[in-house]
Amino acid sequence: MGRRQKLVEYPKAFACAMLEDGGRVLFLVGKEKYGKKRLVLPFVKIEGRRDPVAEIGKAFFEQSGIDGQVHEPLFEGRYNAGSRKYKKWIPLLGFRVSAKKMKCAPSPEFVGFRWLSIKDAQKKEKKKEIFLETWVSALLRSV
Repeated sequence: MGRRQKLVEYPKAFACAMLEDGGRVLFLVGKEKYGKKRLVLPFVKIEGRRDPVAEIGKAFFEQSGIDGQVHEPLFEGRYNAGSRKYKKWIPLLGFRVSAKKMKCAPSPEFVGFRWLSIKDAQKKEKKKEIFLETWVSALLRSV
């Protein structure tokens, strides 16, 4: 008898928000066990037939504490949520967000925030100074 496989529930899509100010993008700093900083964009997993614009607007406010307005998608891509052998491609949407007041107050699941340009974030990831979530890394390469 073989091993019983775990049933993995994948979301229908990922949606993230990019708040840009003077060429810099807002990243939230996640908690990491081993001391490295984990940077993510405010994001939400889209389940079922929910509206991604409404979902990312609500999640952006909850995660960053900034009341932003969601605009057009900046990019569309896909992310492999499976493994190298068993691929499971999930749509990845990046929306532009604007806000009048940019005072960030991250939710308790995050320890802080950083403003970085996309190029700086990619350079720091290569030097292993910061750790980007794999879907954020895939998203930034497509920009």
